[in-house]
Amino acid sequence: MLYPLFFTPIHKERIWGSGKLADKYNRLLEHDKIGESWEISCHKNGMSVISNGPLKGVGLDEAIEKYGKELLGSEVYHENYRKFPLLIKILDAADWLSVQVHPGDRYAMLHEKGELGKTEMWYIIDAEPGAKLIYGIRKGIDKATLRRNVDEGRLEECLQELEVKAGDVLYIPAGAVHAIGEGILICEIQQNSDTTYRVYDWNRVDDKGRQRELHIEKALDVIDFDAGECGTLTGLKVEERGGQRILYIACDYFAVEELRIQGNMEIVMDGRRFQTLTCIDGQGTIEFDSGRAELPAGTSCLLPASLPRVRINGNCTVIRSYVPDKEENIIKPMLKRGYTKEQLQVIAGLMED
Repeated sequence: MLYPLFFTPIHKERIWGSGKLADKYNRLLEHDKIGESWEISCHKNGMSVISNGPLKGVGLDEAIEKYGKELLGSEVYHENYRKFPLLIKILDAADWLSVQVHPGDRYAMLHEKGELGKTEMWYIIDAEPGAKLIYGIRKGIDKATLRRNVDEGRLEECLQELEVKAGDVLYIPAGAVHAIGEGILICEIQQNSDTTYRVYDWNRVDDKGRQRELHIEKALDVIDFDAGECGTLTGLKVEERGGQRILYIACDYFAVEELRIQGNMEIVMDGRRFQTLTCIDGQGTIEFDSGRAELPAGTSCLLPASLPRVRINGNCTVIRSYVPDKEENIIKPMLKRGYTKEQLQVIAGLMED
């Protein structure tokens, strides 16, 4: 029988990174500029390796190859397409990331050798007072105006800034211009993709005096100039035995919830889809039919779809993600709880179908 799978984090050095993960989550870092920790990944640029139990030392790709539907679930696993759909990260910004945009699936398939597009969401774990990020372009900016401002070195005049604090949640669909500002720690749930088009990188250079590559033409191809107002997500709160569940996003690619656990909370498993858990604060314990596993702050695990029963005990905050069947697993339960479809629309992407 499969069991909750933990992985050795993959730390990525970045020009904008810091060492906050060492202090926040007691991580042993290989460098003082670790900007990304790939928590659960099945990508060629960073393959997660299982760190616990009988499968210790096995790559996530190998586990999927061996266990297939038992691991991913009947609604996720496909014989002819076995790509793991999600990538879970923690981002630590000591400086501004580049101003960037990600392509959608169709553009990435044509221009990035079959790569997936990249829609993502951010949960702000921590933010220094006054911390800001860039989220979208200003109203009235079109492609020609943005192109002219890029050429004239005035891109910043086109960008929207947003001040954020711990607990804020943002939805970043493919085509949205964005950049994380300094002093922000983020849990990121995204499609399994590593494609980024940089529009501007603050004119900085690396330790060899080189600027990083920009991707202006591709970025202009994929930016959504018709996007509406950008802001943080409200979410829908549901009181549960053992705590509170807040549903923030349910788009075509992922659903993400915040679990505020105080006691014992059941995690419903139905064999149809895997789930991921990332503990961002506190201490929890996962109980399942054949044992238990500790879930301290700063750790992530993958719950195989075949687990018949899972319960989290403790006092902790957990980010839960999965691939949704929106009609069955999201909309109907919320309607039964008294929410209207108009209220459900506060969740970005939920009603787009």
